[in-house]
Parts: sequence; structure tokens; C-alpha cells
Amino acid sequence: MKRPAPALAMALPLAALAACTTGAEPPQSASPPAPEPAACDREATAQFIGRTASAELGEEMLAATGATTLRWVPPRTAVTMDFRPDRLTVSYNDDMMIERVSCT
Repeated sequence: MKRPAPALAMALPLAALAACTTGAEPPQSASPPAPEPAACDREATAQFIGRTASAELGEEMLAATGATTLRWVPPRTAVTMDFRPDRLTVSYNDDMMIERVSCT
């Protein structure tokens, strides 16, 4: 059996490695960044404290504050501490009375 020439023996592994690289940068996404969500109006939240929690009131709260997401927090419930400027968080007690409203 003949051995390949030394130059050919070195060229084969190099050719295999060269096939693995492209040399070009990956294309960048042409889509623009997503717009920031609308911020919740903190000034409008105070009027809802002391009222009875309901789906209808939730709709009214979203409309008044400009929030796009509503999170109800029942008594004795743990919630995440992530901040979302488009979210309205409403905490109520066992009697369904709203105790706290915040834009988070």
C-alpha cells in the first residue's frame, strides 16, 4: 500500500476544517425592536381602593390607568417581583375589598 504524499496528507485535514468555517458574519435581523409597552398611570389607581373587586371593575381600572394587563392578588398570595410598566396589580382582602393598586 502506498502512502499519500506529505503535502496531500496535510491538505486533507485543512480542507475539512476550511469547510466548517464561512468567514461571513451572520445576517442581522431586519425587523425593528419591539415597542415598549404603554405605561400604567399611577395617578389613576387611588380611586379604586376600598371598592369591591369584580370583573367589571377590572375593566374600568384598565381603561382608567391605560394598563394592558391586570393581575388580581388574592389574600395571602405570593407574587413575583418582576416589574412590568404595562401591568396593573390589584390586591384585595377576604371580603373582596381592594386594599392596594399598583402599576407593576
